[in-house]
Amino acid sequence: MIAEAQALLTSSAARSKKLSFAVADGDAFSVGLACGGKIEISLFVLSTAEYAVIAACCAALNNRYAGALLLSYRGENAQFSHDGCTELTQAPDQLALPITPPYRMKIIGAVHIAQYLAPMATQCGYDVSVIDPRGSFTEGRTFDGAQVIPDWPDEHFTKTPPDETTAVVTLTHDPKLDDAALKPALESEAFYIGCLGSKKTHAARLGRLANAGIQASDLTRIHGPVGLNIGAKTPAEIAVSILAEVTAARRGALS
Repeated sequence: MIAEAQALLTSSAARSKKLSFAVADGDAFSVGLACGGKIEISLFVLSTAEYAVIAACCAALNNRYAGALLLSYRGENAQFSHDGCTELTQAPDQLALPITPPYRMKIIGAVHIAQYLAPMATQCGYDVSVIDPRGSFTEGRTFDGAQVIPDWPDEHFTKTPPDETTAVVTLTHDPKLDDAALKPALESEAFYIGCLGSKKTHAARLGRLANAGIQASDLTRIHGPVGLNIGAKTPAEIAVSILAEVTAARRGALS
């Protein structure tokens, strides 16, 4: 493939090329694969004039809006499209690469469960923030790759509102923190909102939010008690159940 790319760079006639590689099941182990299969690779030459297109893709990621990088098999210049796509699509004359910001998880409360949930979510590709203004909870605790934000949740969400790629998980059991996160979260397009606590605690939470003017239809968006019912007991197991439910919501698999 490297040789093909180098040859394409020196070609005066072509600006793209499609490659196809196949590995039989019997040969897979010898080349470091678990099984055989086929892979198709598309090579494109980009001119310096197209650097602005790549800059537009980077800006979309940095500013958290979706788009698509359109690459032509006919030698036309690459383009950035504001009409985003959810997955790579290939047509006879064009390849469309989705440009989408990473999904985010906002964890309210720097508690023990967060110490397990944060690294798990990070490994699953989420941009994770742990939000807690209480220094006694954040000092001396690590969350492996997650950003620790010492703000009150409502103040943080005023600066960084949840969007349709955001999951909000409250873990504190403290209404001053959890409710402060839930009000702006319910006013947003967050794809998942979950709250730790027993059924009794959750019922009390719903009552407080209803008294604060939150509509019943919005309250149904809250997953409480948070997480799939897998019989979880330990902080690590509870984190697994939460991430499983968030994943199911993201993939449209919640019943």
